[in-house]
Amino acid sequence: MKAGFDAFVEGLCARFCADGIGRPSLRPGRYFRMLLLGYFKGLKSERAIAWRVADSMSVRAFLDLDPEETPPNHSTLSRTRRRIDVETHGEVFRWVLKQLSDAGLVQGKTIGIDATTLEANAAMRSLVRRDTGKDYETFVRGLAEASGVPTPTREELVRFDRKRKKKTSNKEWVNPHDPDAKITNLKDGRTRLSHKVEEAVDLETGAVVAVTAPEELGEPQSMGGTLGMAQEEVKAVGSGAEVREMVADKGYHSNETVLELKELGLRGYLSETDRGRRNWKGKNRKYQAPVT
Repeated sequence: MKAGFDAFVEGLCARFCADGIGRPSLRPGRYFRMLLLGYFKGLKSERAIAWRVADSMSVRAFLDLDPEETPPNHSTLSRTRRRIDVETHGEVFRWVLKQLSDAGLVQGKTIGIDATTLEANAAMRSLVRRDTGKDYETFVRGLAEASGVPTPTREELVRFDRKRKKKTSNKEWVNPHDPDAKITNLKDGRTRLSHKVEEAVDLETGAVVAVTAPEELGEPQSMGGTLGMAQEEVKAVGSGAEVREMVADKGYHSNETVLELKELGLRGYLSETDRGRRNWKGKNRKYQAPVT
């Protein structure tokens, strides 16, 4: 890259490397290129990224890998990701955004915000109780014994658990290997551990200007943090642009969202849910702001 991407990230990540200890590490420039590959190709795991690198000659050229050179495996990619902290990843993101701005690809006037869920690298079967630390099987066994089954077998536990009414709550359960992962019902009906990710995109150019991982909040509540970060990032890259409009789907529509946009002086384009005629009688007048 003409802008010196490899030199920049190697200097930035030098403190995470040790001289003369262990096997040669994954070059920082190659590591971040593999992350970009996973993002643009929609690869959902490090194994998938490693497989794609090993399978494609064009990807090898993108990573500056010789045809006879052994490509990085998924464990090397995973170990490198764990060693480089989140703040360093953020610095690389801002550097790339600055290059886009210098090329005129950050207009910043109209920002689109949307959220998605990413499956965590953690299994539901590894959940433990927050209060006692007991795993799921031990917890169910205790319930079965309390209901009159003295020494239930594995098959009896499965039948007992299938019949009982249950609701797995994030307030009661946690995965010790990934405490930040939340129990989520995916769109296809499955229940998995996942992370919520929210992106702010410059709708005039398609450039991603901000990415956040909000806590367990609804979309109207998390929108403000992502929008604020987008405004900061657009300003920081020196494009001279100013966020003036925000576009989001119906998941973000709420009275609070409309008020927040009005206070920020932004024009909002929000799809309103089909909930029938609104009844404003007796409601606070502050909620009667017109929806753009």
